[in-house]
Amino acid sequence: MSSSAMLVQSRVLLLNGSTWEPLAVISVQRAINLLLDEKAVVVEESGEFLRTVRDKFSIPSVIALRRYINVPRRHAHWSRKGVLVRDNYTCIYCGAQLGTLQRGKVLAKADFTIDHIVPRSKGGRDTWTNTACACSACNHKKGDRMPNDAGMRLRWEPKTPRTSYLVIALGTGPATWKRYVEI
Repeated sequence: MSSSAMLVQSRVLLLNGSTWEPLAVISVQRAINLLLDEKAVVVEESGEFLRTVRDKFSIPSVIALRRYINVPRRHAHWSRKGVLVRDNYTCIYCGAQLGTLQRGKVLAKADFTIDHIVPRSKGGRDTWTNTACACSACNHKKGDRMPNDAGMRLRWEPKTPRTSYLVIALGTGPATWKRYVEI
């Protein structure tokens, strides 16, 4: 696949006018069309270019609509990966993060799991507010108990992300997106 074809498959973060609230992750083609139609402005450049026979277009990383559009709040769809990304692969109990040395091992993404604050056996569900990232050691220590029963404290309160559909995209998108998305 040519580099131009790969860039066209890239994604651009679209922000709402005046509030700069994240609206969607869109294709480069859609972003360039919005810019050419003067419906959006470039907020962040990607440093890449799309070349056509006649023109060369700078590919944005983030764009914002010129006008505010009213968008109803979207329901946050829970997912295991979304929880890990929301919590930035940080254990809610001990604070261990990616790269932390624990029991002689450097922690990788595979060493983090989802913990149900209220265990499923006690009626806990797969929801944003009942699940959090935990290292394997803490998840094993807590087991099928409530955190207090296991002598463990939460370092923060798990919350539903404001921009649900962007949680996964953030985990795979450019670092420049993170300053525009509040998780």
